[in-house]
Amino acid sequence: MRLPLPLLALVCCALMARQHCAAAGKARHLRWEISNMFWSPDCEEKVVIGINGQFPGPTIRARAGDTVHVQLRNALHTEGVVIHWHGIRQIGTPWADGTAAISQCAINPEETFTYRFVVDKPGTYFYHGHYGMQRAAGLYGSLVVDVAEGEEEPFQYDGELNLLLSDWYHESIHTQMVALSSRPFRWIGEPQSLLINGRGQFNCSLAAAHTQGATNTQCAATAANTQCAPVVLPVQPNKTYRLRVASTTSLASLNLAIGNHKLTVVEADGNYVDPFVVDDIDLYSGDSYSVLLTTDQDTSSNYWVSVGVRGRLPKTAPALAVLNYRPNRASDLPALAPPVTPAWDDYGHSKAFTYRIRARAGTPPPPPTAARRIELLNTQNRMDGRIRWSINNVSMVLPATPYLGSLKMGLKSTLAAARPAETFSREYDVTLPPPNPNTTAGDNVYVLAHNTTVDVLLQNANALSRNVSEVHPWHLHGHDFWVLGYGDGAYRGDAADEARLNLRDPPLRNTAVIFPYGWTMLRFVADNPGVWAFHCHIEPHLHMGMGVIFAEAVDLVAKVPNEAVSCGATATALMAGGHL
Repeated sequence: MRLPLPLLALVCCALMARQHCAAAGKARHLRWEISNMFWSPDCEEKVVIGINGQFPGPTIRARAGDTVHVQLRNALHTEGVVIHWHGIRQIGTPWADGTAAISQCAINPEETFTYRFVVDKPGTYFYHGHYGMQRAAGLYGSLVVDVAEGEEEPFQYDGELNLLLSDWYHESIHTQMVALSSRPFRWIGEPQSLLINGRGQFNCSLAAAHTQGATNTQCAATAANTQCAPVVLPVQPNKTYRLRVASTTSLASLNLAIGNHKLTVVEADGNYVDPFVVDDIDLYSGDSYSVLLTTDQDTSSNYWVSVGVRGRLPKTAPALAVLNYRPNRASDLPALAPPVTPAWDDYGHSKAFTYRIRARAGTPPPPPTAARRIELLNTQNRMDGRIRWSINNVSMVLPATPYLGSLKMGLKSTLAAARPAETFSREYDVTLPPPNPNTTAGDNVYVLAHNTTVDVLLQNANALSRNVSEVHPWHLHGHDFWVLGYGDGAYRGDAADEARLNLRDPPLRNTAVIFPYGWTMLRFVADNPGVWAFHCHIEPHLHMGMGVIFAEAVDLVAKVPNEAVSCGATATALMAGGHL
């Protein structure tokens, strides 16, 4: 049984917590075909995963309260596919979250599946593949939700620009996945290019070509190739623009700056923040922001938009776009050099930006206390001769049967008898490699009672090699959380750590970073029945086991469409007369 559209919207709105919803939204119908195709994202032709012959995929534009229908046909010849709608909470529709083996079965080749969900609040979002490492193969696009009819944003602007940032490897994702799972381990290295709206220039420095007169064949070819020509952002002088920017990178953390221009941050992950002005912003994989840009500089010139690597020793050249002050020609490259990306390991710069993000006045505050705390230690380990990422020394593996279906049907074999640990030893030295380098595999499923307030501590640590601790951006499906605070070193829970927690105006986010050797404290309310992934958004780290699952009040989930979970043990149970 499928709910009629008006009823679906009303049910979703009734279930939404702490957010306004316009029930009288429109239905937005899309037909997509997912296929492999030849493309030149950085002027080197490779195979990408595209949608309707496009890379990146089509931008979805809707208003808060609208119901989005995406009829998706899988035209990949040999592999399944799913789409995750990053930042959309899927209230009342957990089967549409688009996480293979968690919320649904992978859509098989030549099969069609229809996603239906309400976009409940305005903001800057995106979508991407969530099966294997298909996001790294180019399966992503922008999703923009405007305010509902008759409502206004809490800030003013004259126009809008959209930047979807990503990184790009020349090796196929299948080669990458084999390398990451091999014995001995083969690291995939750094990406060959950074992309802005799907375009980059491998082995070509636009800035050097202009300021130093350096030219090469590759640079000469970029302007003629529409698939990789530099992105041009046309603007009128003395106007204010809303720049929507999101990062769907596989590995890289990024920094964005625009020559000679200040940026005012007003939104993060679909939530309004207290506005603040910066010269540049850091973006971790899974982040999205809106910043206001005022075109108040010398009108006779264009300006560089520069995107560089942060958090890793950069072996990938910055990506560049042109902010084109009209009526200047777009081909007039800026006279000034591009902004210089801060040093990759200048974490003081990163923290200074991150710590300034506070909720805008009127944002719901967090509950004053939590009923449960789950503490997650992030470590790198070995298992059967392979390298894995682990949480509390357990590396996540996903089942053949989606959890949403198996838990809904009460299949006894769904969860292991031993439940995952909710804490780790306070004696663990996060500054050293793990004393026990070995790990085991597990489901990492935490069962949460309905409406429970949960604190999650993310604790970073040293990797297997000495003096190595990496940035990890963690993304939660099905919810926003309050980012209560950050700290350096091991979390002790003492008065000094508690003093770092902000209960007055913490920002609501769906993605939060843990800095090297540091910790991050989150709080959320388990008010959205379903089964939700919580994981590092770096694609190879998730592939190597860095994640957990939150199962919330699955008995309260409405009927799950059979086609969403008809695989594995659920398919067998349905054939035997079981019901969802």
